[in-house]
Amino acid sequence: MKKLADTCRIALVQAGPVMFDKDATIEKACKEIIEAGNNGAELIVFPESYIPCYPFGLTFGFTVGNRDKYGRLDWKVYYDNSVLVPSEDTDRLADAAAQAGAYVSIGITERCEENATLYCTNLIFGPDGELLARHRKLKPTGAERLCWGDGNKGEFPVVDTPWGNIGALICWENYMPLARVALYEKGVTIYLAPNTNNNPEWHDTIKHIAIEGHCYVIHVNQNFHRDDYPKTFHCPHEYENLPERPCNGGSAVIDPYGHYLTKPVWDKDAIIYADLDMQQVPASRMEFDATGHYSRPDVLQLQVNEHDYIDDLIEFAEHDYALDEYCDGDCAGCADPCEDYDCEG
Repeated sequence: MKKLADTCRIALVQAGPVMFDKDATIEKACKEIIEAGNNGAELIVFPESYIPCYPFGLTFGFTVGNRDKYGRLDWKVYYDNSVLVPSEDTDRLADAAAQAGAYVSIGITERCEENATLYCTNLIFGPDGELLARHRKLKPTGAERLCWGDGNKGEFPVVDTPWGNIGALICWENYMPLARVALYEKGVTIYLAPNTNNNPEWHDTIKHIAIEGHCYVIHVNQNFHRDDYPKTFHCPHEYENLPERPCNGGSAVIDPYGHYLTKPVWDKDAIIYADLDMQQVPASRMEFDATGHYSRPDVLQLQVNEHDYIDDLIEFAEHDYALDEYCDGDCAGCADPCEDYDCEG
């Protein structure tokens, strides 16, 4: 493991978005980033799908074999308020990260440029504002599959920081053992777990991950009210029957031994600060290092197929046209126009 800076001051933003309003939520998030940065945070972490919101309890008119025209109208609002990456929306977040001088991890619902599919995505920005990582949730959970597609790029990106590698898995991705191992194999020291889970079993899960990976686990959940849903939606019966607080927080930091560094905070908005003693990460691995001395690669191996859409297209073109060199964007030697394959080279 590389030399780690001794401490990392982290901020967990437990709050609710301006639901289904992308611009207002980005403005809110930028203010929260600046506030955390002014309080010395070096790493600022937001929950799952903070922008424009997590559509807790909504069906968008889907039932088996049927769709509702009014639910389609509500889904279109969600679509219109989802985030293109990159875009002016991500530029605003990047500017806030640079102003705060901090790494920023934030969950969004991403709108794809190539089609109309939405993804549950986590972005990580550097302290200079550069977008360093984009991870799309591998498998949306349950009825989330009605509004989000399977992640198809940025499977397990990690960001090299002064405190080691940082990576994220979103909500129930953390129940996928092989996905966890994929991050462990990349040497994560700070493991981000943005989510919308507030049940007791989830806290057992994040403690287990901290012990298994011997890393800090950062659990960040939203806090929002039933009354925060737009009054213009066509399905009031769906959100009127929800609990008063569909998501009520419980955000916490777990240390590499599986103990709370900060205890869960419930039922209120809060920016939760903690100072991570990074030397506890290597120290905790003395007797158990999941992908080091306690592994058996001669017996058990993990195959990870990571890919990027544009890189795959270029690889396809090189194979299909037997190009001698890496595609440089000059299509004169191709048999067919690259536009036929959505090539952005």
